[in-house]
Amino acid sequence: MKMLHFDKSNQCVFYLIMTLQEIKDYLYNVVQPIELVGNPQTAIQGISEIETAQQGELAFVANSKYERFLESTNASAVIVSNKIDKAKLPGSKAYLLAGDPYIAFVFILEKLSPMRKFIQEGISESAFIDPTAEVDQDVSIGAGAYIGQNCQVKRGAKIGPNVSLLDGVVVGEDSMIYPNVTVYDECRIGNRVIVHAGATIGADGFGFAPQPDGSYHKIPQVGIVVLEDDVELGANLCIDRATIGETRVKRGTKIDNLVQVGHNCSIGSNTVIASQVGVSGSVTIGNQCMVGGQAGFVGHIEMADKMVIGAQAGITKSFNQEGLVIRGAPAQPIRDQMKQEVMLRKLGDMMERIKQLELQLQQMNDQKLTK
Repeated sequence: MKMLHFDKSNQCVFYLIMTLQEIKDYLYNVVQPIELVGNPQTAIQGISEIETAQQGELAFVANSKYERFLESTNASAVIVSNKIDKAKLPGSKAYLLAGDPYIAFVFILEKLSPMRKFIQEGISESAFIDPTAEVDQDVSIGAGAYIGQNCQVKRGAKIGPNVSLLDGVVVGEDSMIYPNVTVYDECRIGNRVIVHAGATIGADGFGFAPQPDGSYHKIPQVGIVVLEDDVELGANLCIDRATIGETRVKRGTKIDNLVQVGHNCSIGSNTVIASQVGVSGSVTIGNQCMVGGQAGFVGHIEMADKMVIGAQAGITKSFNQEGLVIRGAPAQPIRDQMKQEVMLRKLGDMMERIKQLELQLQQMNDQKLTK
C-alpha cells in the first residue's frame, strides 16, 4: 500500500495506491464472498465507470447490461458479480468477483478517494466566536462563520465558511457543516452529521392561527430540531423547529436536496428521502423507509417502518402496515394503484364503446317509434 501525492492549487492531495490483493483483503472484511481472478499485484489508484476507466483504475459492473464493456474497457481490473460465467471474462485484465458488486464498489471508492477538503484546518481569523461558546480541540471553522452565545462545537467538527450557528447550538464530534448553512438557536446536531450548503435547520414552523377578521396570528415556535448521529442532509433543504418539543431526524437517515420537513415531524432511523419531498407538520415516518422525489404528506399522519413511497405520491392518510409499497395521488397500495392505471388507460376505448352502445340504443328506440 502506497500514498501518491501531488500539489494541486498549492494544496497537497493524497491518493491511496493499493494492489488488487490488498483490495480483496480489505473488501473481505465488509463484502463476502469475494474472489480474485488474475494478477494479485495489479496496482490500483482510482475507480471509474467501466466505459471511461483507464489503466491503473478499477471499474465495476453491477448491472448485466454493462457486461458488454468488459472487452473494450481500459480498466486494469473490474468488480463483477460472482454469478458471471468466468469463461466469458476477457483474459487481458484482473477481476474481483463479489456477491454484491455495487456494495464492493461503494466501499473501495470510499477507501481510494481523497478526503474532500472544504476548509483549511484551524480557525479562520475572520470567524466570529462568542466568548461564551465552547469550541473543542481539532475543530476547523471557516472564514466568515458565526458561532453564537453558549454554542458547543465538539472535537473534530468542521464548520464551513459563512455558517451561522445561533445561540445555544450544539454540533457533535466529527460533523461537517458546509458553507452558508444556518442553524437556529438551541438546535442539536449529533456526531458525524453532514449538512450540505445552504441548508436551514430550525427556522420557525408554519404555524398561524386564523382570526375572526380573516387575518392570521403567528403561533410562537419555541421547540427545537434534533439531528441524531450519522444523519446527512442535502443542500438547500429546510427542517423547521417544533412549536413545542422537537422536530427529530433519527440516526443514520439521509435526506436529499430541496426537501421541506415541517414542525414537530419525526423521521425514523436509516430512512432515505429524495429531492423535493414536502412533509407537513406533525408527520411521523418510520424506520428504514424510502421516499421518492416530490412526494407530499398532509399533516398529522403516520407511516409504518420499511415502507416504500413512490415519486410524486400524495399521501393523505396514515399507513400502518410494515413494508407496504404505495404510490399515486392520493397514495394507495401499489397493486390497487396499478389496477386503476390500467383502467385509466382503457377509458378512451370505454368511451367509444359507450357512444356506440348509446347510438345502437337510440336506433332501437327510433325503430320502436316508427312501428
